[in-house]
Amino acid sequence: MGVLRNELETYLAKLLNAEQFKDYCPNGLQVEGQMQIERIVTGVTASQGLIEAAIAHNAQAILVHHGYFWKGESPIIKGIKRNRISTLLQHDINLFAYHLPLDVHETLGNNVLLAKDMGWQIDGELAGTVGLQGQLAEPTSAGELKTKLAEKLDFNVLHIGDETRQVKRLAWCTGGAPDYLQQAVDAGVDAFISGEINERTAHLAQESGVHYFAAGHHATERYGVRALGEHVASTFDIDVQFVDLPVPV
Repeated sequence: MGVLRNELETYLAKLLNAEQFKDYCPNGLQVEGQMQIERIVTGVTASQGLIEAAIAHNAQAILVHHGYFWKGESPIIKGIKRNRISTLLQHDINLFAYHLPLDVHETLGNNVLLAKDMGWQIDGELAGTVGLQGQLAEPTSAGELKTKLAEKLDFNVLHIGDETRQVKRLAWCTGGAPDYLQQAVDAGVDAFISGEINERTAHLAQESGVHYFAAGHHATERYGVRALGEHVASTFDIDVQFVDLPVPV
């Protein structure tokens, strides 16, 4: 039972086409731990809380969507970053992280799985972005769409727009991506769904008439890493546990 670290690293890189992405962070093994892996904890973000959960589960690896070493951040290892990395090293735990590869994967990606969960038809990519566009099975009010999103994601969804207006055509991108709203406007959709919104895109939504649904960065990105963990568990016959540590944004 179990898988070697290098074997898992190679398998995930191929499965997710990780090398083809110019990302904001390194994709793959970010912190090296022990060679033999028998238990993995998955989660959205490699927070201290997730690391502690992995220790409690006696896991040899953590697999996340949001890891470390982001472009533009200080390279100095101190404070919270030091505590996290130190804890991983002390317990000999591997950290694997996949960002954009886990957003856009055709079967395990956040965008595809959000659409599947919501029952949206996918028509193709949203031009110039890593998002998608498509449509509802039948038109519904913006208020009804907000309610369904809130129920599916267990999140207090923020909506910009008239809740009584009908929605049919959609564009979406999980996580942040508020600035993809302009591409959604250009695509002529009725609504755009993402995890977060910012001040300037709130104005754009109001002035363009395109509904904006901010459905939670964490909430919309549970899908991919959980599905990837389930795939790894079945492929290698090992123990993989998803740990959900929600945040209110």
